[in-house]
Amino acid sequence: MESHVYPVYRKAGVRRKKAKPTKECQKKLNQIHAENNCIRIVHANFTSADIRLDLTYDNYHLPISDEQALRELRNFLKRVKRFRKKKGLSDLKYIAVTEKGKRSGRYHHHLIINGGLSPQEISELWNRGYVRTDALRFNEDGISNLVRYILKKPLISKKRWNSSKNLIHPQPKERDGRLSAYKVRELARDTQNNREYEKYYDGYYFSGANVVYNDTNGGVYIYARFYKKEAAFCKTTNRAKRQNK
Repeated sequence: MESHVYPVYRKAGVRRKKAKPTKECQKKLNQIHAENNCIRIVHANFTSADIRLDLTYDNYHLPISDEQALRELRNFLKRVKRFRKKKGLSDLKYIAVTEKGKRSGRYHHHLIINGGLSPQEISELWNRGYVRTDALRFNEDGISNLVRYILKKPLISKKRWNSSKNLIHPQPKERDGRLSAYKVRELARDTQNNREYEKYYDGYYFSGANVVYNDTNGGVYIYARFYKKEAAFCKTTNRAKRQNK
């Protein structure tokens, strides 16, 4: 679960315009929003039975333009869709990020796709260079670390990532409760204080938090992550069973 704590400015019961964040602050907020949105979509659509892919090119197939690199990716996804249909598998679900190395200038693609294909099958379908496949690995942060890794570099397209149209897009819920400015600043000063964060979210363990400050008006934005206590219990139980075998 994610919790976004953000300032709402009101005066004497009359809504007042929010002071705009600084350019640097807005840039950080945009990146965090993009990452969190992608993280939510991955958690809603994929499990540890699904696959993380890294596709790179050999010298012979290396694209010479952004357009060619994106075309190569689209053609690969079409081949995967056809192959899955031929094997009687479910429709392809994917999230894809295309990058260009700053130093090398070489294009590469990061993908998350639903499972059912072997590494050998994926390699043959790519047939443009090198393929790295791995099962999705979830921890207390879910899949957050992987998503932040693949979104950390500037991308060649305007969108930070592309995805299939059959994905679930979970909608956030707004809580009625409010935190005082003093309490928010207190939470922001100590993002390792599990007890303080967990007081506001019963049934969840605190995993971590990021803080962004608005230098214009002193506003504080907190992005906190939690995981269910039931999930933690299952992990502990499974670990104990393995140790007892």
